[in-house]
Amino acid sequence: MGGGLVRYKAIVMDSARWEGFPLRDGDVIISTPPKCGTTWMQMITALLVFQDPRLPKPLDQLSPWLDMLTSSRDEIFDLLEAQEHRRFIKSHTPLDGLPYLERVTYICVGRDPRDAGFSWDNHMANMNLERFLAARAAAVGLDDLAEMGEIPVPADDPLGRFWQWVDADGEDAALIASLRFTLHHLSTFWAARDRGNVVLVHYTDLMNDLEGEMRGLAGRLGIEVPEERWPALVEAARFEQMKAKADVVVPDATHAIWDDNSRFFDKGGSRWRSLLSDDDLRRYEARLAQLDAPADLVAWAHEGREAVSPAPA
Repeated sequence: MGGGLVRYKAIVMDSARWEGFPLRDGDVIISTPPKCGTTWMQMITALLVFQDPRLPKPLDQLSPWLDMLTSSRDEIFDLLEAQEHRRFIKSHTPLDGLPYLERVTYICVGRDPRDAGFSWDNHMANMNLERFLAARAAAVGLDDLAEMGEIPVPADDPLGRFWQWVDADGEDAALIASLRFTLHHLSTFWAARDRGNVVLVHYTDLMNDLEGEMRGLAGRLGIEVPEERWPALVEAARFEQMKAKADVVVPDATHAIWDDNSRFFDKGGSRWRSLLSDDDLRRYEARLAQLDAPADLVAWAHEGREAVSPAPA
């Protein structure tokens, strides 16, 4: 990839933590834009690595978010250094901010940005900001918050907050969540999708063919799963099963930053279809055009495999 790493710093994360992190052969980095299926992909990877629907520890201990600021850098490094299983590490850092090695696999999950935007609204409404700030203060302090600028005051209704997410501009990534950042993150992986160690998966494809996607990912990771184990592993990766086990599956459960762990998983569907009018959709398309992302990436981000599959003969 060449050159220095791009740094992404926000209230919740700092990608500079990747500098100097000792990667191992076979490591997996799961890096997605916020609310695009990160936890789902962590769960799928955990099931493939351990091949047992009963995970040995909470998911955030098996697959810590390396760049999240509710734990110190030393704590996260020590946790990962002690792991003897194949490591699969969470990140919300785009590919250009991650150390790139051919012996490491990089997985990115895309999702219709309209769904990601509405899911982000639920995500923020469920976060206990007081607990989050307490955990951050204990881990890294709060002195740097003054450098990040003011967080916009949320609008009063879900649609208004969605448009704040869509229209957010510039590099004021106080929460690393916006349509611009989502497309930027995906674009860094899209440009590298032909590399053998870069894997792009789409949320819609996981919804439509979970077993097929899991089998495909196992192949990309070089993991052999005995045929008799597949039914239980696929069942454990279903949305309903993860929601039922929310207390051990949600990210950062250690610091209890969610008011309701099960609400973290929201509905898993497409809320935008019932919330956006035809005029709203035209406004959204105009914003996409302003951002000038590659047309093939935009199509894939919204449709998944259907956007890149060859037309039937």
